Amino acid sequence: MTPPLPEIADAGRLTEALRRSGALGEGQVAEVTVENAFSTLLSRITRLRLTYDGAADGAPAALVVKAGLPDAPGRLWEAGRREVAFYREVAAATPPGLVPRCFDAAWEQESGAWHLLLEDLTATHEVATRWPLPPSLLQSEAIIRARARFQAAWWDDPRLGAGIGAWQDAAATEQATQRLATQYASFADVLGDRLPVARRDLYARLLDAAPRLGARYHAHRQMTIVQGDAHVWNCFLPRDGTGEGARLFDWDGWRIDVGTDDLAYMMAVHWYPELRRGAERHLLDCHHAELLAAGVAGYDRGALQDDYRLSVLWQITTPVWQQANGIPPVIWWNNLERVHLAAEDLGCRDLLDG
Repeated sequence: MTPPLPEIADAGRLTEALRRSGALGEGQVAEVTVENAFSTLLSRITRLRLTYDGAADGAPAALVVKAGLPDAPGRLWEAGRREVAFYREVAAATPPGLVPRCFDAAWEQESGAWHLLLEDLTATHEVATRWPLPPSLLQSEAIIRARARFQAAWWDDPRLGAGIGAWQDAAATEQATQRLATQYASFADVLGDRLPVARRDLYARLLDAAPRLGARYHAHRQMTIVQGDAHVWNCFLPRDGTGEGARLFDWDGWRIDVGTDDLAYMMAVHWYPELRRGAERHLLDCHHAELLAAGVAGYDRGALQDDYRLSVLWQITTPVWQQANGIPPVIWWNNLERVHLAAEDLGCRDLLDG
């Protein structure tokens, strides 16, 4: 059975969207067919094949529609609204070649309905592996260098918090800490004796130290835009194996923050100890070298290491947030084990000594 066309896939609407974005001249979309469609936890992805009438040189032969799912967990944090904002505000001002091109982005406040009309990279790009298999070291290098180039493009940009994203003030940080404390209490209650005493103590100390540790963020220096959901399966790599031209996608969790938050999420949250220990330092070196090559100054390798350890410490709260927001245990339970092992390896508990 052929999947139904998304609402945006009407030939007339597609013609208007492509013209507004400068991707289509005087021609018009004549026919639209669905190549394939599938659902993720948060959205519905539909690949469209297009034919045109009239002058359409350079117009895309295929497009990807990403749209919201009714009753998806993402509705709890307005994932669609945030991703639409990313493509309208951030992607539009980002150097080309770092994220997929977006031809249309819309979100309706009353219904919460949203969609993105994105370039189709199927012919030229692919995800490195099928989840949960980690990528090779060469693929990981390509991903982390792409991430560094994106972060460098927004590093300490004066538009951060002034038209692009927003800074969290002290009151909002306190509210977030209180919300985390409530979520953690429920999390600990659900796990019972499956959450060891030493880990309970670590969470308690982290919550107590949150105001002091938050000073790194509130300094508003050496900051950038982070993806949030920065696992390795949210990056398209070129099929030719060169690693050049990787594209980062899925931006519903973006924010202004310390760049190492994405690195800790990629490695400490998702990789088991032997793999992480073997690749972590090398990949951090690659990331730092790429930042410098892209023009970031005044941020030495030691500063990146310090930020990375602090980011890993904060990432122990990721499974708590995931459980509170309906992410299934097959994801957050494994993340919980891996990130705590990483925090132990990196001596993150020492950061709580003040």
